[in-house]
Amino acid sequence: MHTPRRAFLQTAAGFAAALPLSNAFAAALLAGDVITGSGDYRYRVQHDWLTPPEGLAWGDTQGVTQDKAGNIYIAHTVGASATKDDAIYVFSSDGKFTRSMCPEFKGGGHGLDVRTEDGVEYLYHCDVNRRRIAKSTLDGKILWERGAPTDATFNGAKMYATQDDWNPTNVAFCPSGEIFVGDGYGKSFVHCYTKDGAYRETICGPGSAEGQVSQPHGLWWDDRKGLLAVADRANRRIQYFAPTEKGQPWKHVAFVTVGMRQPCHFKTNGELLLVPDLSSVVTLLDKNNAVVASLCDGDPTNLRGAAREAFIPGKFVHPHSATFLADGSILVVEWVPNGRVTRLVREI
Repeated sequence: MHTPRRAFLQTAAGFAAALPLSNAFAAALLAGDVITGSGDYRYRVQHDWLTPPEGLAWGDTQGVTQDKAGNIYIAHTVGASATKDDAIYVFSSDGKFTRSMCPEFKGGGHGLDVRTEDGVEYLYHCDVNRRRIAKSTLDGKILWERGAPTDATFNGAKMYATQDDWNPTNVAFCPSGEIFVGDGYGKSFVHCYTKDGAYRETICGPGSAEGQVSQPHGLWWDDRKGLLAVADRANRRIQYFAPTEKGQPWKHVAFVTVGMRQPCHFKTNGELLLVPDLSSVVTLLDKNNAVVASLCDGDPTNLRGAAREAFIPGKFVHPHSATFLADGSILVVEWVPNGRVTRLVREI
């Protein structure tokens, strides 16, 4: 059986043999030592750093998070060849598979984040198949699920006639406990829930003007600024919001457009903002939201449905989510049918 690692090396060997590469670059390809980024932000690329064991198979890899113990959780849609329906695969901090769970999310494993509440860690899931948000323990026990707030209104009008009108893609957490939910694949509202999962208010709705969003695919409470950042993906921008009086739309604060193509989600690490972008790149922004590095830029691409051997070493196809790991490296999951998880290790 050809493992992803073996396939990568065979692909690299093909490039080395077929192209007039320098000896150094050819050797780097063969060793898997592709470097991406620039200046102080250069990373060694390790494609397929996480792979499922025999009998399990990635679908589209769409969500990633890490708990305090170092365990890494990947949400995916489940590959056709998998013998189990589990949509969350769990790996140790050094990349070893440990277990799988959450068969209820098959076909819809999407947004995934961990939060500590009263000293206990929990997972928050977005299921785009069943159109639900859910809270679970770290071992996958579902504590509650929520569907569309069908009784709620925004600017005096009802938002959802049925549960099928919404499709949540990611959540974010306010320091005071509230949960933000982006209806990225539904009607493009962003909602606020209490820490117990009760609907509280809607903070913005669909459109392209200031204070409006289109496909709010990801969101993050940006501690650097004390504001909510929304990946306003179809508008090709990040938009920042500040709270107002309860029941009123939140205030538009700023756009970030430079370097943004189709931003999917966010994570922060100190002064850095990490932005996986569906248009084949992962972007790093500094404290002023200026681009400091574009990582593994593969745009434009037509490789989503291509055979794995066609993927280009050091180039992303469709980054969908990413996180900073505890060791400072970056883990990226991609929206490709057979999944791909890439680790970017910072060069010192």
